[in-house]
Amino acid sequence: MTNRLLTHLRHVDLAVPDYDKQLDFYAGVWGLTKVAEDSGISFLAAEGSPEQYIVRLRKAEEKRLDLISYGAANPADVDTLAEQLLAGGVQLISQPGQVDTPGGGYGFRFFDIDGRTIEVSADVEARQHRRIEEKESIPVRLSHVVLNSPDINATRAWYEQHLDFRLSDTMTLPHMGDVMHFMRISNQHHSMAIASGPHASLQHLSFEMRGIDEYMRGSGRVMRSGARKIWGPGRHMAGDNTFTYFLDPHGNTVEYTTELEKLDEDTWHPHIYDLTKPENADQWGTSNPMNEMVAKEMLNDVDRGVFVAPPV
Repeated sequence: MTNRLLTHLRHVDLAVPDYDKQLDFYAGVWGLTKVAEDSGISFLAAEGSPEQYIVRLRKAEEKRLDLISYGAANPADVDTLAEQLLAGGVQLISQPGQVDTPGGGYGFRFFDIDGRTIEVSADVEARQHRRIEEKESIPVRLSHVVLNSPDINATRAWYEQHLDFRLSDTMTLPHMGDVMHFMRISNQHHSMAIASGPHASLQHLSFEMRGIDEYMRGSGRVMRSGARKIWGPGRHMAGDNTFTYFLDPHGNTVEYTTELEKLDEDTWHPHIYDLTKPENADQWGTSNPMNEMVAKEMLNDVDRGVFVAPPV
């Protein structure tokens, strides 16, 4: 067991041109709660989560992934991580200090290998939350984030080296090699996965539901709303979690899931799953096939939020 400085995934921040339409989707049919709003920025919480918010929306001229935020146990760990990243040659966007978003806290931001903005914070005030009731089909929390990368093995190595992520499982295709790495920072099978793509972008956001019944009820509600379903319902092999994937109004893929596997990290050994075997994508066999059209939707647009370092 490793002593990691990261504890969990906090929130993902998105920028979109049609802010009102995006807000209506997430705070309406998707089941999040708007807890704060100011000048074209809104903060959306999950009723079952102590996080102040799990999605932040910002009105912008271009669609982009603003940042991904992770938690740390305390300010000392935040400082230690910043020092380690600097020593490892990682470019910091800000030095550790007070965080001015809802809940406050102490944190800093930096670029990952693909140019995404990552935030790490501690001492964020917990939000008053509640237990999600039986048949209440709204998200309990943010489960995980999946990122597209043009070099998934380099991105995997960067997250292992600098943020102490560990590999849980890998998906492969005979003609392509590795196509997805599932990465963890706890005994949760994955908090992040890295998918192979032609450009850096957000592949999907996943939201944990209370259980199978709530997952199915939520999936049905979103289907009835007219939102486009691209894959599911089904049950993955890697992670053993359920899935239904939809497109939000700006073409970001969002997932309802539940029952993501918890691992014994002292004994776990990563598996390699061949995606030409359909049961490795969907154990149940209830979803539409994972094919090139579904994969293309998940490539998303080139992320305008990615920082490109100038030539040395």
